[in-house]
Amino acid sequence: MDTLDTLDDKVAAEAFRRLVRHLRKRHDAENIELMGLAGFCRNCLADWIVDAGAPLDKAGAREAIHGMPAGEWKAKFQSEATPEQLARMGASLKLNGGTH
Repeated sequence: MDTLDTLDDKVAAEAFRRLVRHLRKRHDAENIELMGLAGFCRNCLADWIVDAGAPLDKAGAREAIHGMPAGEWKAKFQSEATPEQLARMGASLKLNGGTH
């Protein structure tokens, strides 16, 4: 059994909210960089909450994670990805074993 499965849901939820709020403050950590380093980003978190049963569509889930509509967040904080960033992201995603 994975120890994470033994965490109280309230504790796990609080840690998740802390992670999301931390990412909301760290706009310098762009999604492409997160993808290249860790194989996930804010948009992945949005997908995961929908997968976990959140009653949100894709846009609503992204707004919940970004703290604003995703298009607004993208316009304010996301720069154009470089070929190097895209290559790192592709290599990183391969490490995920087919999941994001």
